[in-house]
Amino acid sequence: MSERPRSELRAAGTLRAYAHRFAYIGLIVAAGALMMLGKADAVLVEKLRLRIIDATAPILDVLSRPVDVVTHTVEQAHDWMAIHDENERLREDRARLMQWQTVARRLEAENAALKQLLHFVPEPEGRFVTARVVADSGGAFAHSLLLSAGLRDGVDKGHPVVSDEALVGRIAGVARHSARVLLITDLNSRIPVFVGPTRTRAILAGDNTSRPKLVYLAPEAVVSPGDLIATSGHAGVFPSGIPVGIVNSVGDGEIRVKPYLERERLEYLRVIDYGLTGILGGPPAAAPVAVPNAADPKEVAGSQEGTEP
Repeated sequence: MSERPRSELRAAGTLRAYAHRFAYIGLIVAAGALMMLGKADAVLVEKLRLRIIDATAPILDVLSRPVDVVTHTVEQAHDWMAIHDENERLREDRARLMQWQTVARRLEAENAALKQLLHFVPEPEGRFVTARVVADSGGAFAHSLLLSAGLRDGVDKGHPVVSDEALVGRIAGVARHSARVLLITDLNSRIPVFVGPTRTRAILAGDNTSRPKLVYLAPEAVVSPGDLIATSGHAGVFPSGIPVGIVNSVGDGEIRVKPYLERERLEYLRVIDYGLTGILGGPPAAAPVAVPNAADPKEVAGSQEGTEP
């Protein structure tokens, strides 16, 4: 290669280096000049900025469209992949549910047949009224609520009170337009329950804390945290099977239960009448006593003779 092309290439490289250097310096000088101009005449700089924005906005819009198209395409691809995965999961869930549906139908038919053979008497279907919690009359020594329903609405003492199918308590006092609910956490609350899959009998006893305890369990009873608690129906106050809570802790000679109810979130409650009286029912009416007719002297004389010592 001759010396002349080499010298030309060397000169071109030198000129390029000087151009880059002076371009950098020129940009710094231009920036400084614009800053000084902005301090001197802010209105002029603002107009110049707006004109530059108007001139470059269409160019930027055209340049950004391919990027937007690519971004939208990528998002659609991700959405389609997510929909495909979700569709696969839904198919698997549907297959499992169909299996359980078959099992449930078979068990339902078997259960109905066995009930018919045993002449099973089903639990009574209760009627209910829904009432709003108007006051939390409880405190450190009592856990109770006040409802906006009373005797005029069919509410009576002893009726169970539930929220979202979980037991809250029972009606402890009722007036014409209101009723007081004794919560299951109250110190005076005692509820017969079943514990866990073995359906061990126990009494859920409130103690004015958020975690009532189980008492009167059989010595050989095995209870574990997480076991479900439901009403047993004994004593005839509550029907069997109303969910109450789960076993929270076992130890130190006591078993604590976490109720399903959240006292601070109770707003509307259902008061259910199952037609049960149980231990809260009144004594049976006394049989009428025959009174002798005073107009008959023989009966009066007979009664007097029977009472003489």
